[in-house]
Amino acid sequence: FLILDFPAAHVPRFGMAHRRKHAQTEVEDEEEDLFPGDLPATDSEAEDAELESSEGEELMDEEESEDAGDEGDEEEDEEDSGEEGEDESGSDDGSEDSILQPARSATKKPVAVAVSAVSAAAAKKIVPSSKPAAAASRPVHPLLQDTEPKEQMQVELSDPETDEDEIHVTNTVGRIPLHWYNEHDHIGYDLDGKKIPKGASKDKLDKLLDRVDNPNAARTVIDPKTGEEIVLSDEMVELIQRIQGNELPGTEPYEPDTRFFTSIPMLHPLSSAPEPKRRFVPSKHEHEKIMKIVRAIRAGRISLKPPPPVEEKTYDVWGNDQDESAAALARRAMHIPAPKLALPGHAESYNPPAEYLFNADEEKAWHEQEPEDRKLDFIPKKYTSLRLVPAYAGLVKEKFMRCLDLYLCPRARRVKMNVDPESLLPKLPSPRDLQPFPSALAIQYVGHTDHVTSLSADPTGQFLATGSDDGTVRLWEVLTGRCVKVVAIGEPVAVVAWCPNAAVDLVAIAHGNTVSLFAPRVRSRTAAEATEQLLEQQPHDEGRKSVLDWAFVKDKNEEGGIRVNITHTREVRRLAWHHKGSYLVSVAHDAGPETVCVHALQKQVTQCPFRKGTRDVQCALFHPNQPILFVATKTHVRVYNLHAQTLVKTLVTGCRWISSMAVHPGGDNLVVGSYDRRLCWFDLDLSTKPYRTLRYHRLALRSVAFHSSYPLFASASDDTTVNVFHGMVYNDLMQNALIVPVKILRGHTPSKEGLGVLDCLFHPRQPWLFTAGADHTARLFV
Repeated sequence: FLILDFPAAHVPRFGMAHRRKHAQTEVEDEEEDLFPGDLPATDSEAEDAELESSEGEELMDEEESEDAGDEGDEEEDEEDSGEEGEDESGSDDGSEDSILQPARSATKKPVAVAVSAVSAAAAKKIVPSSKPAAAASRPVHPLLQDTEPKEQMQVELSDPETDEDEIHVTNTVGRIPLHWYNEHDHIGYDLDGKKIPKGASKDKLDKLLDRVDNPNAARTVIDPKTGEEIVLSDEMVELIQRIQGNELPGTEPYEPDTRFFTSIPMLHPLSSAPEPKRRFVPSKHEHEKIMKIVRAIRAGRISLKPPPPVEEKTYDVWGNDQDESAAALARRAMHIPAPKLALPGHAESYNPPAEYLFNADEEKAWHEQEPEDRKLDFIPKKYTSLRLVPAYAGLVKEKFMRCLDLYLCPRARRVKMNVDPESLLPKLPSPRDLQPFPSALAIQYVGHTDHVTSLSADPTGQFLATGSDDGTVRLWEVLTGRCVKVVAIGEPVAVVAWCPNAAVDLVAIAHGNTVSLFAPRVRSRTAAEATEQLLEQQPHDEGRKSVLDWAFVKDKNEEGGIRVNITHTREVRRLAWHHKGSYLVSVAHDAGPETVCVHALQKQVTQCPFRKGTRDVQCALFHPNQPILFVATKTHVRVYNLHAQTLVKTLVTGCRWISSMAVHPGGDNLVVGSYDRRLCWFDLDLSTKPYRTLRYHRLALRSVAFHSSYPLFASASDDTTVNVFHGMVYNDLMQNALIVPVKILRGHTPSKEGLGVLDCLFHPRQPWLFTAGADHTARLFV
């Protein structure tokens, strides 16, 4: 093939059209000889051959028309126009007219036009063209005879889908400046010799509107040769930026360099010339320089540096060969030497004294002991001479254990600070300034034969009631310690609670599943009569329904006794009175909805404030002056409003098991004791978490209590101690409560079960403290 690579608008005009006509004639003649007309060709091959022939003829016709216009030959012009008409009429596809006119296309595409030789036509099996015989009779130009095609001529074709109305004629003036056409209404001529009209020029207003509406206005430029607007692509913008930055356009700045001299031996050297002789002969110039330095050293003008000292190189047996981290280097800098072993004593001697030798019993006891419990790791033996001493059997094991201890034993360097311990303690007032508070044992109440589980004082402070596991309740005179009355219950007493209403003389006793209301009759006759009137059975009212049954005792004793028995479904553990003495709350063990029950004495009705059962309830208390109920579970304390019947808040104690609870007389603070030795102070107006957590006991806390009038509270524990604290609550809400431990009370003895002080209670009027212990006694500290 002969492939000519020229743009359509710049084809050389030296008779090329004439030569292509003769070349086409030669190709058609050869095709007629090679392919007879009776052999059918495939559709694809026929279409390819027809397209190639039609494109070649069309291009040659256009070139002939251009040659005719330049040379001014009228005869060739007529001949070319006639051939062009024949080609247009002979074309089956109407779109070839627009496709084969590169001058009228807005979108150009390069197409290769090939002139085939005889051999190439035979290889491709091209079907003979059906062109007129006039084109086939053209002679072949001598320049195209025996010519092999080597290049392709690029021809720009228009897009067949482009509408004729949208076709824009490209400027063909070439390198001629456009300002030459300023006085004319056209810009050059097209291939047909027609004038190319100028485009509509834009004024400043149009350019401003284009900048606002056109998003590509910033990268639109005008071609000075053609006058067309060109939108720069990203590659063009990058190329312009590289040129403006004094960089090489179109080159990679970080191309890999070619290393000619490398450490890899090459098969062929860069230079294979033999080594010159001067490389093997000693240099006289260098010899003179060396001798000059040697003479200076001998004369002492040049002093040599002493050789560096050779340090003994050590190796870390336990280290690794890799680079150590910063932590490892820091640990090495903070190296702590291992402790030295104790020097051997007389027992390690081969001839120890007689007192160091074991007898039979000591040797047997040594074998029966554990290796960790032995004072000596060996049995001392006596030898008459050193050469009779055998090898130590446990040497290897002992050395291994020593190395293992050094490897596994953590050692850390700690900086010791000389700090005054007193400076670390908070500055608290002296206990002497916080008196009065109980500090000494005054009276012991002896009479019970088992653990004293609970105690309670009457509102006047004259009498004390104690309950015990021996099944009795005893009433004592506080000042004398005399037992006034003994009430036999018949089963262990869990709780005794004296009614806080001074107008009545009433004690509530919890034993088993029953809560008994007991009238002791130890105070005035007026109080006894008011108590009997309060506990008198009232007529049945259908509007009032009691959850539990109230059993009234008919046979009443004038000296006092149990008047009412309220039976529960489970064992009752705690009792607490309302500050007015008209309500009593009881806590049973996992009784479902009846776990917490409120007993109204005036109405003689029992109510359950919770519809659903609350599990693990430990105790319950009334608020001193508001209709609020505190219910303590194992880990939380819930605050309920009884009027609104809503949960106000939940206090998070942080304890594992709550044992007791006490409310400050002001009602804004709460103290919670737990079996995990914690005492938590809550400020209800501050937070739901403890304001202060105290840990002063070694064992579980059993009871906590507030004084009704003095700023005192106490905690009792199984370690047989009672801690007394000064707890001042201020009226100023901006000032926190002052908590100061003032006294540790001792006196009780622990029981066999490990129980200590089981309950504590402050005197209603004096700064005295009652305690109930597992040593069968109750004590008074003043």
